[in-house]
Amino acid sequence: MIDHSDRVVSRREGRFQGIGGLDLYYQSWHSEVKVRAILAIVHGLGGHSDRYSNLVQHLIPKQYGVYGLDLRGHGRSLGQRGYINAWSEFCEDLGAFLQLIQTQNPGCPVFLLGHSLGAVIVLDYILRYPQQASVLQGAIALAPTLGKVGISPIRVLLGKMLSRVWPRFTLNTGIDISTASRDQQILAAYAQDTLRHTRATARLATEFFATVDWINVHAGDWQLPLLILHGGADRVALPGGSDIFYQRVNCTDKLRIEYPGTYHEIQSDLNYPEVMADLEDWLERHLPSEVVQLGRGSAELEFPSLLEPKF
Repeated sequence: MIDHSDRVVSRREGRFQGIGGLDLYYQSWHSEVKVRAILAIVHGLGGHSDRYSNLVQHLIPKQYGVYGLDLRGHGRSLGQRGYINAWSEFCEDLGAFLQLIQTQNPGCPVFLLGHSLGAVIVLDYILRYPQQASVLQGAIALAPTLGKVGISPIRVLLGKMLSRVWPRFTLNTGIDISTASRDQQILAAYAQDTLRHTRATARLATEFFATVDWINVHAGDWQLPLLILHGGADRVALPGGSDIFYQRVNCTDKLRIEYPGTYHEIQSDLNYPEVMADLEDWLERHLPSEVVQLGRGSAELEFPSLLEPKF
């Protein structure tokens, strides 16, 4: 817990049980003022919940609480790196995570944000479980991997071939770290990040591509308010995929913004203040009317080394 004269920002961490009883890690950030809404974050492949401090720094002074989990096989959570038995494990883990958030913050509006692979998990969860997802205020997809991906076709083919006979077979994704961000300080921090990994198993690859196909087929069933933010120069998750999905969504409350020149780690690229401002504007417009006034006159907070480096 950190004291800022009349303000306190607390970071909490804990564990919860995922599907099959697997031990999963989560952390959260709050100020001591009344929280108007919660933003729950689902990270991408090889990432973890520490990678979104620009979001935390921007939203905590606006009276949002922020939660992040480490997916199974990632970060501080248990499980083989980059492995799942079935995609449903991600969805059921996410459902348990959201239940935890709602239990700790009864009655508080919750927004769900996913980045890259995490965005696919978020979109799939909402489409497959519309009744459970109906309690959410809306969904945000950052750089969703919904079309062509920057992984060698040979690696993709090998993963599909081995999924049935050797599902735990692991390959390096081969994604060049320089495609993450144009900020050299960010790239240096990523290179030194001991929680980050670059591994994916044959089973994960097969389940991922099957899920993306399913999401695109069922895009017309989407019902929640939706925001998609994508970098125009993203070479990991090519932006054309999210545009196709967006066009297929029939819900009128949808918005997609593409940032020319921006790379895959859209929350940590050189223009991240613009991305954060667009995200905040959308969140504010989708808050329940009874909580909007709570944010009037909120003061800015400073964040010391607790959240460094700025992933």
